[in-house]
Amino acid sequence: MNQVAENWKDYECIDTGNGEKLERWKDIILRRPDPQTIWPIDHEDSLWKHPHAHYHRSSSGGGSWEFLKPVKDTWTVNYRHLTFKVSPTGFKHTGLFPEQAANWDWMMKAIHEADREIRVLNLFAYTGGATMACASAGAAEVVHVDASKGMVQWAKENMAYSHLEDKKIRFIVDDVLKFVAREKRRGHTYHAIIMDPPSYGRGPNGEIWKIEEQLYPLISACLEILDDEPLFFLVNSYTTGFPPTVLNNLLVSTIGKKHPEGSIAAGEIGLPITRSHTVLPCGIFGRWIQK
Repeated sequence: MNQVAENWKDYECIDTGNGEKLERWKDIILRRPDPQTIWPIDHEDSLWKHPHAHYHRSSSGGGSWEFLKPVKDTWTVNYRHLTFKVSPTGFKHTGLFPEQAANWDWMMKAIHEADREIRVLNLFAYTGGATMACASAGAAEVVHVDASKGMVQWAKENMAYSHLEDKKIRFIVDDVLKFVAREKRRGHTYHAIIMDPPSYGRGPNGEIWKIEEQLYPLISACLEILDDEPLFFLVNSYTTGFPPTVLNNLLVSTIGKKHPEGSIAAGEIGLPITRSHTVLPCGIFGRWIQK
């Protein structure tokens, strides 16, 4: 089961090849590395040669932006009724993963059609794309948890840009495993849980996260704070080498056992490539939803 984020107007994956991708973020053209694009560029035209900015990888690790045309430090893009701040960061990212719109659409539809109070927990929530999607769809509460204070601040800006200040959104800077354990002690439960764990990371107090060691314990812990009448459970991953079947099997062995009445699906998420009419693979997802 593959999902393609094909409803963008302010974002476009124009072309890909030779380990790079050419993108349009509203009216700004960026050229960035993408190690999966191992095919050649069909035609390296003026857009490829003269983007607004080109991120060059360093042989010693990391990299930097080369700005070929004037670019503001930050600007905004719209997706449906949502508005997000984007900015070329030192790690090649822009603060937004546009392929996640495929997950946002799925979550918004589920919350809208539930027609009941839905409390959402968003773990490894980054700059809040899923947080804003759920809040805008009518979630009664969204709890946004990320270990990075800077990313949580960025998410608060996205809340303001999307005019969602009147929604109940709680922003938490914390290690996700510790937060989930505290929520269990407090007796707090959620109808929907979202997580987008990194392959490797550190919490605010130096806690080490390794996905292959800690994803199963985290999902298991989350089941302890999942409401008795859950709506959905979503795991997203960008970990190289993890096929969708890994997430499918994790969900089958956890939430699938506790809530066999639900439906499980897993697959790739991707972006349409304008020039080749193909799809750029961008990650995997595993979803459980109440039938």
